[in-house]
Amino acid sequence: QVQLVESGGGLVQAGGSLTLSCAASEGIFSINAMGWYRRAPGKQRELVAAIASGGSTNYADSVKGRFTISRDNAKNTVYLQMNMLKPDDTAVYYCNAITNTIAYWGQGTQVTVSS
Repeated sequence: QVQLVESGGGLVQAGGSLTLSCAASEGIFSINAMGWYRRAPGKQRELVAAIASGGSTNYADSVKGRFTISRDNAKNTVYLQMNMLKPDDTAVYYCNAITNTIAYWGQGTQVTVSS
């Protein structure tokens, strides 16, 4: 059972934008950080962006200046605003949430960027 529900993926042309969202179940308590990972065909899963409860962020070098992560702590929801998308951004994007005891993962949402 997925406990993080993702939405916002889709097909976009290079240079376009998409916004992903991920809402944590109310059954997940004490979320310290949330983030986004992605897995492209033939590649390892990589961290895209992460944000802590206090607001500090971390981005992969490849997305700095193009992607913005934000979080609504009260709603346990994380967002990823993706601008100036490139074909190399094509991947399945997974959100995760880190609690005091365990990490939770979303079901994944496909982002496809056409040339």
